[in-house]
Amino acid sequence: MRVTRVFQTAGCMAFLLGSACFAQNTSKLAFSVGGGFTEPVKQSDGRFDTGFNFGAGAGYNFHPNFGAMLDFGFNHVGVNSNTLASIGVPAGAGRIYSLTLDPVVHFNPKGKFDAYVIGGGGYYRRTVEFTEPSVQTITAFDPFFGFYPANVATNVVLGTFTQNKAGLNIGGGVSMRLRGDSNMKFFAEARYHYIYTSPIRTVVLPVTFGLRW
Repeated sequence: MRVTRVFQTAGCMAFLLGSACFAQNTSKLAFSVGGGFTEPVKQSDGRFDTGFNFGAGAGYNFHPNFGAMLDFGFNHVGVNSNTLASIGVPAGAGRIYSLTLDPVVHFNPKGKFDAYVIGGGGYYRRTVEFTEPSVQTITAFDPFFGFYPANVATNVVLGTFTQNKAGLNIGGGVSMRLRGDSNMKFFAEARYHYIYTSPIRTVVLPVTFGLRW
């Protein structure tokens, strides 16, 4: 359900923001929004499962071929079963928030199809949370029965560990212009994120699909 809500929100944002810019000519301002799946790599793939991501950005085009984006990213990955078994907890997940400044180089910015490289660095916040299923009693209301106790499923947080660190990213993507006289483009992008968490670095590879204009 949480994944569904994230992508529904991303779709609504893309539609509302994109509609306002769909008929504009080339602009100095740049925006993007998208979501996709996140693959842990290197040391991280032994601890995390594949998850999902959501991101949005705003930037400035200094030249048709060159610009810079201020990107916000969110990645959610589950802790894998082997790691959970080794520490004796039933469930866990990792959340990574990022705010980075990323120069971008476009190879065919005025064409229908474009390829680009992007990379930079900035602030990353990684939280790992371990939980276990539980039941909580709440007070519910029914017009016929009135107020009564009810049991609902919930998760009890066993422990939370957060690190705020610097990190770097590099990647690239391809985009397709949706209409000849519009700045709106559909893009597919993969980006490698290297976060200086200690004692072991966190490395993830989000693959994102979305709209850019």
